[in-house]
Amino acid sequence: MSMENNTLLSEASRADIDRWVAKYPPEQKQSAVMAALRIAQEQNDGWLTRELIDAVAEYLEMEPIAAYEVASFYSMYELSPVGKHKICICTNISCLLRGSDEVVSHLEDRLGIKLGETTADGRFTLKEVECLGACVNAPMFQIARDYHENLTPEKIDAILDSLD
Repeated sequence: MSMENNTLLSEASRADIDRWVAKYPPEQKQSAVMAALRIAQEQNDGWLTRELIDAVAEYLEMEPIAAYEVASFYSMYELSPVGKHKICICTNISCLLRGSDEVVSHLEDRLGIKLGETTADGRFTLKEVECLGACVNAPMFQIARDYHENLTPEKIDAILDSLD
């Protein structure tokens, strides 16, 4: 690994990636790419730079294009800066049938931004996502690793007010 890319991944990130690599046979360390990209993204305020993706690829001894394919395909990875609180709103059919359009409208009105945008103060990003697997309690959204289900405008306001 080059010294430049080696310094892009923090020591803590490399240790965390190593724990994931250990779950796979040595010749298949690239299987840890999804976890490694998540770890790199978390150390960089929620988004991946090209340099970080290159560093992950190099660390896992894989072609950079393969890491880019993963980072650009899955909605949990961000390739540009996001707000401190990224709100991933499910708008798939189950959530839509249970009112996700009202959730989106309420959030857009409250925060003054549209889906795909970040507030001027950098606190919130609204992101439309496909099914998050919580259909039984739709409508829902995810902030960080927390799912918030059975959303109403009042519940949304309480959640937003509780965030720093």
